[in-house]
Amino acid sequence: MKSEDQTRFLLGISLSDRPKWQQFLICSFGFFFGYLVNGICEEYVYNRLQFSYGWYFTFVQGFVYLILIWFQGFTMKQMVNPWNTYVKLSGVLMGSHGLTKGSLAYLNYPAQIMFKSTKVLPVMIMGAFVPGLRRKYPFNEYISALLLVVGLILFTLADAQTSPNFSIIGVIMISGALIMDAFLGNFQEAIFTMNPETTQMEMLFCSTIVGIPFLLVPM
Repeated sequence: MKSEDQTRFLLGISLSDRPKWQQFLICSFGFFFGYLVNGICEEYVYNRLQFSYGWYFTFVQGFVYLILIWFQGFTMKQMVNPWNTYVKLSGVLMGSHGLTKGSLAYLNYPAQIMFKSTKVLPVMIMGAFVPGLRRKYPFNEYISALLLVVGLILFTLADAQTSPNFSIIGVIMISGALIMDAFLGNFQEAIFTMNPETTQMEMLFCSTIVGIPFLLVPM
């Protein structure tokens, strides 16, 4: 990633003239608000409207990403990596999104969150095998990650009225998404490590535009 004086934009509006703490609060609030709205919409679409086409959902979502990136002002002239850098990354990104969205047709939202909460463990394990990283974590960090996962699962199970419902098909789909997430996080980190000039906008734009054709096969 670029240096600390990198210009930051949110929906085309520059945040660089604001103090760092304001930038942090705005971006943090935007992240949590967006994640909350996304979760509510997914739960409504899959459980109330009985929509079950996860791959198509991901396909449309990809074009929404591209529109938002366009509002951010990103252009292909700002790319610093070749297109082939994003082929493997795009495949696992779209596979992860498609399986995650599709699993909601078989799992309720608390069950999906339970499984997705374990993402940190496969990401850490897979980091030891991804070229460009070969990360090794001390034993205490694995224990910390495990405790974090257990805490998130217990928090998800706290409300008995929204207890998770499981289906073997949904479990298989969300497990596949977790495996792809393990590759995804490490592929992204490897790209940032090998080329520090890579921006988040380039990463999202290129992985989305390269990944959309991958969705045509399962659709």
